[in-house]
Amino acid sequence: MQALQNGRFAVSTWSLHRMLGPTYPYSPDPQKSAARQEPYGPGTVSLLEVPGMLAERGLGRLEVCSFHLPSLDPSYLAEFRDALKASNILFQTLLVEDGDPSNPETAERDIGWIAGWIDIAKSLGAERIRVIAGKQAPNEENLGRSARHLKWLGGQAEGSGVRVVTENWFALLPSPKEMNWLLDELQGRIGLNGDLGNWAAPSKYEGLADIMRRAEICHAKADYNAAGLDAADYRHCLEMSEKAGYAGPYTLIYDSPFFADEWDGILLQKRFIEEFLQDAPARRTA
Repeated sequence: MQALQNGRFAVSTWSLHRMLGPTYPYSPDPQKSAARQEPYGPGTVSLLEVPGMLAERGLGRLEVCSFHLPSLDPSYLAEFRDALKASNILFQTLLVEDGDPSNPETAERDIGWIAGWIDIAKSLGAERIRVIAGKQAPNEENLGRSARHLKWLGGQAEGSGVRVVTENWFALLPSPKEMNWLLDELQGRIGLNGDLGNWAAPSKYEGLADIMRRAEICHAKADYNAAGLDAADYRHCLEMSEKAGYAGPYTLIYDSPFFADEWDGILLQKRFIEEFLQDAPARRTA
C-alpha cells in the first residue's frame, strides 16, 4: 500500500477538549450565541499550540472541531494556517458541528450556513469538511431532504479544493441501510467519514464491515471501562474495517476521563492500531 502523506494518524481536537477548554458554539440558529463558553474549564493550551504538540509526538494530521476555533477572522485563520505549516501538519478535516439538512423546518437555513464553512476550510488549508447528514428520524422524506441539500452542498464545494464528507452519525443514519442509500443517492459528491464508535455493539461490527469499504477517513474512537481501553471492542472494529478494505488514515478519538493527560489516551490508541496493522500479514496468511 502506498504511504499516506503525513502518515496514517490524525488527532481530533475533540480528543484534547479538556486541555483546550473553551468552546465557541457556532450555530445557524440565530437564538444561539457563539460567545466563549467553558464547559470543560478554562483550558491549559491554545489551539495555536496544538500543531506543535502533534509534531513533537510524531503525528502529522489534524482535525479541528468548529467550536474550537476562537475566531473566524481572516487574520486568525491565517495565523493558524501558518502554525500548521510551521509544524508540517496536514489539516485533514474541519468538523462542522451543527446544522441539520434533514430538518423540515430549518434545513434550507442550515445548509446555507454549513456552506459558509467551505470558504473557512479553504482559508485554513483543510482537505475536507465533515458535515452532519441529519438528526431526524430515518424515514423516506427526511432522507430525501438530506440528500437534496447535501447534493447542493457538494456542488458548492466544487472547485474549492475542499472535499465534503458526512458520517454515520445521529438519528438519520442508524444502520448501513440508510448510510448506503444516502451515499448511493449522492453519487460521489459527498464522501464518508466512518466512525467506529457511533453505532452500538454488537450490531455495529457487521455495520462497519459494510460501510467502511466506502470510507475515505475514519474516526477511530475507542471505548473505555473501569479496566481501561476495551481492547476486544477496538480490535473487532478494526478487523471489520480491514475486512471491508479500509486503508485510509485513522483519526484518534479519545473521549474518556480514564487518563488525566489526554495525550496518554491518544497515544495508547495509536500504539494499539500500529500493533494491529503490524499483525496484518499474519492475519492474511492465517
